[in-house]
Amino acid sequence: MSELNRRRFLGALSATVLGGIGGIGGIGGMGAPRDVLGGPPQPPTAAAAAVTSPPAGGGEVVAGAKLPPPAPIVRVALPGGGVLSKLPGNGNLLALTVDDGVNTDVVRLYTEFAKETGVRLTYFVNGIYRSWTDNLALLRPLVECGQIQLGNHTWSHPNLTTVPASRVAHEIARNDEFLKNTFGVDARPYFRPPYGKHNSAVDAVAAGLGYTATTLWSGSLSDSTVITEDYIVQMAQRAFTPQAIVIGHLNHPPVTHVYGQLRDLIRARNLRTVTFDDVFFH
Repeated sequence: MSELNRRRFLGALSATVLGGIGGIGGIGGMGAPRDVLGGPPQPPTAAAAAVTSPPAGGGEVVAGAKLPPPAPIVRVALPGGGVLSKLPGNGNLLALTVDDGVNTDVVRLYTEFAKETGVRLTYFVNGIYRSWTDNLALLRPLVECGQIQLGNHTWSHPNLTTVPASRVAHEIARNDEFLKNTFGVDARPYFRPPYGKHNSAVDAVAAGLGYTATTLWSGSLSDSTVITEDYIVQMAQRAFTPQAIVIGHLNHPPVTHVYGQLRDLIRARNLRTVTFDDVFFH
């Protein structure tokens, strides 16, 4: 992205109010509080069987009156065992997750997108890529406040079903240590196996290291390889649905040119972006 295009993109974001009816996560535009959920998650209760949906409005000023912020999300217990591929309940939540980190500029621009709009993201990190340390200063505040959650995607992205159990353990444990030492976060229990490839042996090793939530997806931007901007938008139109977990990638520049269209689609469908920690307690 050229500097001119980047400035136009950020300028357009600053002119757009994302909060209120149909806004991303019920938030305002630039300068909005990072707490895009309208308050901390509510403590778990026995009656919490599903994630609540927010009311219309998110602190937007209409005719001189300030609408109430969106209702807090009622977190639910993380299901034990098995595979997580969709969010529970019948709300309007969207878990937008992005993997790998091959390209430093893509990691930077995705993070700036989050910073400028308030959209909540989960990054599944491969610590082998320098993008994570290159962008540490930008990432750290958003990670610390919970707007961006970090998950474990192994250290170097092998197909875990083709390597010995000792290599599986090493890949997960080394990445776990990297996330703790670099960002000060414990990524457990969310683990995404590279290529989505896993079996009972892989799951057992991961669980033994505290990674009990094998986290896959229900929709994809299909951008693990270089594809056109138009195709990314088409895939988002299919994938951005209520309670979906969507996978994208921090690898190739085309996605960085369509952030405005992704933002507008989230808003038009009245979806509310969340991290896994927004939705689950464990």
